[in-house]
Amino acid sequence: MTRLNQIIAIEKGIKGDTARRVTDLHHLVQRPAPLSGIARTYQPRDDDGDALPPESTQVQVRAHEVLAQAAAAMTRLFDVVATKDEANRSASADVLIDGETLLERVPVTTLLFLEKQLDDLRAFVGRLPVLDPAEEWVYDSARDCYATVPAKTTRTRKIPRNHVLAEATPQHPAQVQVWTEDVIVGTWTTTKLSGALPAARVAELVARVTQLREAVQVAREAANTSEVQDVQIGKAVFDFLLT
Repeated sequence: MTRLNQIIAIEKGIKGDTARRVTDLHHLVQRPAPLSGIARTYQPRDDDGDALPPESTQVQVRAHEVLAQAAAAMTRLFDVVATKDEANRSASADVLIDGETLLERVPVTTLLFLEKQLDDLRAFVGRLPVLDPAEEWVYDSARDCYATVPAKTTRTRKIPRNHVLAEATPQHPAQVQVWTEDVIVGTWTTTKLSGALPAARVAELVARVTQLREAVQVAREAANTSEVQDVQIGKAVFDFLLT
């Protein structure tokens, strides 16, 4: 019995082995010497001429044999990838949250996609702006944002004042002391507004994304234990190509 996670585990190794094998075979047929041979005999013109032994060099590499070896290596790879893809097409699992089914029969390829997306979403949510903890915030539904408790501050204006120290005389002008006085002329009522979120809410969102991501991972691992049926396509491919 073969399971999907086993096929996935061996696929990378088979890809690497096949690539190396085919590369070696390619290099082998690029050298002319091993592909070449000779067979020759000597016949003297006269009966009393020199008798020389035949000469021969055997062919060491045959292109059709190299091609057959490449086909054998690639046939195994084709079959493994086709088996994995066929299993991926049928493998699925439910995503469970606290024992309750959130998503039913999600394909393993979709589960892999969800894992990556939830990783990104967790990073995004974790960087959401939070409200200033130094302020007291309440949600203002009319403004659709958070607001602080209104705070009142006064507005003042400088009013000039003077005091006559000595009245004017024919000989001297009046002596007057001048100053300004801050006089309250109004009151500001300030409410700070923010589109940020409470820190507790951000923490809750991060926890929920994390919980879902873990549930998706569990489902993906369950889907990867599905049994697979061997698919063999390599022989048909190379029977067509090499016949």
